[in-house]
Amino acid sequence: MTEQQTPVSAPAPQGTEVSTPPRPPKRKRKKKYLKTIISLVILLALLAGGGYALWYFVLKPAPVEQGEIYSMPATVGSIQSTVEGSGNARAKESAAITLSEGGTVREVYVTAGDVVTAGQPLYTIYSEAAEKAVSDAQEKVDQLNKELADLQEQVADLVVTAPFSGKLINVQDFSVDESVSSGAEVATLVNDKKLKLSLYFSYGYENQISVGQKVNVSLPAVMQDRTGTVEQINKVSYISPEGAVHFEVVVVFDNPGTLTEGMDASASIVLPDGTTAYPYSSAKTEYYEIRTITTKASGPVVSVNLLDYANVNAGDTLLTLGSDALDDQIEAKQTEISEAMTTLSEAQKALANFNAVAPIDGTVTSCNLVEGQEVKSGDTVVMISNNTTMLVTITVDDRNISFIKPGNTVDLTDYNGNLFVGTVTSIDMSQAEAGSGMTNYPVVLTVDNFDGSLVEGSWLNYSFVTSESSDCVLIPGSAVKSVMDQEGNAQTVVFVKADSRPDNALELDLPEPMEGERRTFPSEEEGYYPVPVEIGLSDTENVEIKSGVEPDQEVFVNYMVTDYSYN
Repeated sequence: MTEQQTPVSAPAPQGTEVSTPPRPPKRKRKKKYLKTIISLVILLALLAGGGYALWYFVLKPAPVEQGEIYSMPATVGSIQSTVEGSGNARAKESAAITLSEGGTVREVYVTAGDVVTAGQPLYTIYSEAAEKAVSDAQEKVDQLNKELADLQEQVADLVVTAPFSGKLINVQDFSVDESVSSGAEVATLVNDKKLKLSLYFSYGYENQISVGQKVNVSLPAVMQDRTGTVEQINKVSYISPEGAVHFEVVVVFDNPGTLTEGMDASASIVLPDGTTAYPYSSAKTEYYEIRTITTKASGPVVSVNLLDYANVNAGDTLLTLGSDALDDQIEAKQTEISEAMTTLSEAQKALANFNAVAPIDGTVTSCNLVEGQEVKSGDTVVMISNNTTMLVTITVDDRNISFIKPGNTVDLTDYNGNLFVGTVTSIDMSQAEAGSGMTNYPVVLTVDNFDGSLVEGSWLNYSFVTSESSDCVLIPGSAVKSVMDQEGNAQTVVFVKADSRPDNALELDLPEPMEGERRTFPSEEEGYYPVPVEIGLSDTENVEIKSGVEPDQEVFVNYMVTDYSYN
């Protein structure tokens, strides 16, 4: 093998010029371009560095203080929504009691200045005759009403109706004006919408057959099977010729309209264990219900609506009887009752004059009676004025009228700041007035005024609760935040303080604050996590939390900045 060596040029001696061949012009231009590019890069780097230095040392905003977290614990309390308006007060009413009969005063229960309530006794003027007159009149009315009820019951019996829906058979012949006695047979009504079978099964199936169980009914005459139901089980002891004991099973099935009683039929029942039970023998179909209809009263025939095999509904009139004598008796009895009621009313009024009661609530302003005094008809003996109760009429518009009902209470305040409580006694929907795009309804309130501080004609401001929640969780309204989750869904959340992330905490899509801006929401590093909440009522300060926050749980409200920086 021949060894090859790379020739090495010997260095030129010092002082000896070595001629370099000239470079092509093209390579010289490339070097010039390279220098230009490098110069531009260096220039851009210097400019960028200078710009950053200018921003960092001159233009960069001063650091923003985030501030301290302001939080509050959730509390348990009550919250309300109210409606406000105004109305004026007036005296409720007054009454004067004037005698319609004379007599001797036995007892006087009130004096001027006494406060009374409606129905409270005022005085007694004894009259034995007046008391007996009322007792006798009442007894007469009661007796006549009983006699009328008996007559009306007899009238009802003149109309013979179908007791249930079904088909008429064995219809009897009747002619108009024919006299019919009570208890006469009219027809037989059968319910053939359903048929039934009485079958006997071995006691071996006693615990496997129950009411409501499905049954397959076979009808050889029409070569059909129908689905029935066990309606009744009777624990009888039917002994077959073979000496076996059987119990009765009553099966009911719908009649399509082509079946009747007396048809041979059998049945089979699929038991819970999957086997099939058969009765000891077949049976005859029977109508589901059958009843003989008879008259309950006597009288001439007025109308007849009877046909053999006609279908009827419960309550249909089949036969109508008449009774002129009964009609006359009812009319006469009604006249007697009317006269007896008039007598009773007059007796009661007369007795009331002898045992007067206060017709209204109020204060006795005058009483001119003394025990033992003789009084005569026409004397005004007692006057009552309701100065302890005032009426206040307010107007409530159609937006809020549904929130107020008779019996509700309404808070009232006069111009001096005195507080009163009114109770709704009436809402007159017929006196509604429309205007300014809404309808106003007059509402009357009753106000207790025992100390007389509420003056007639006073204007009062009112307020009442439209909705209220008690023993509910409350937090500041500003603690409730509306945000977007990572799926882009709107969420109502509260940031709660916790040692670890709650199971129901949400992943939110919160925007990062711009340079120089403060964060709006707390971070998990600060110990606060967003949880979804369901809100309820709210007022100017608080909001009800129906779910999501527990009592005493710390919630984020906002950041408090104590040192402001201005750029």
